[in-house]
Amino acid sequence: MNILDNITKSFVEQSQIILEDNLVGIYLHGSAAMGCFHAEKSDIDLLVVVKQDIPNQVKRRYMDMVVELNASAPKKGIELSIVREEVCKPFVYPTPFVLHFSNAHLEWYQTNPSDYIAKMNGTDKDLAAHVTILYHRGECLCGKEIQDVFEKIRPEYYFDSIWCDVEEAEEEITKNPMYIILNLCRVLAYGKDELILSKQEGGKWGLNNVPETYHPLILQALHEYAGNEPIKPDGEYARKYAAYMINQIRTNITFRKV
Repeated sequence: MNILDNITKSFVEQSQIILEDNLVGIYLHGSAAMGCFHAEKSDIDLLVVVKQDIPNQVKRRYMDMVVELNASAPKKGIELSIVREEVCKPFVYPTPFVLHFSNAHLEWYQTNPSDYIAKMNGTDKDLAAHVTILYHRGECLCGKEIQDVFEKIRPEYYFDSIWCDVEEAEEEITKNPMYIILNLCRVLAYGKDELILSKQEGGKWGLNNVPETYHPLILQALHEYAGNEPIKPDGEYARKYAAYMINQIRTNITFRKV
């Protein structure tokens, strides 16, 4: 059994103990569900569905479990959201969540867990993208089947969710080049062909659909995504690519935006 299987197995077992009858299901999405998980570059994306809100003392116990498990996870760790079943079908957008965790929030929880528990809730547009991938390509780890809990997400919700990741690409591409280079391909593939792709699949799509002048940039990003050293592309070249892709995305939207 590999590290991904070990982590998800333990996560499911401990979630069932802590959440008891409130647990509806646990679902795997993202790169791990799409066949392109890389321990150095990917997080473990999990979505937990519950029947009703979780008391703060149970949230605290749950978060302690997640943080402990996260310490043995691959480099990027676990990313998870907990949502109530009632917001999944019909799907509510932006989507309310009960609790969220990723490595970006680890220090906050470790420093002030009570503050984290009190404040880590609200709505998250990213959940439309997560649920779309889950609905089409995800895996049920326990509980109700995916189609019994979720409905197909409206195209404008999914596009709005993934667009939020790239709309500032011209300014941000030099700060996080690999992520933005591949995400731009993924967003254009959806805007143009309504394809739901991973970052890796988006890059490969880009090599067949984006002008050759930008292929070296996409190839560099794919090389890094495969677990190799971070890329440092020429800033002007990268920003020119981002401007071209943003223009193409805006030109090729085939449905109404939110």
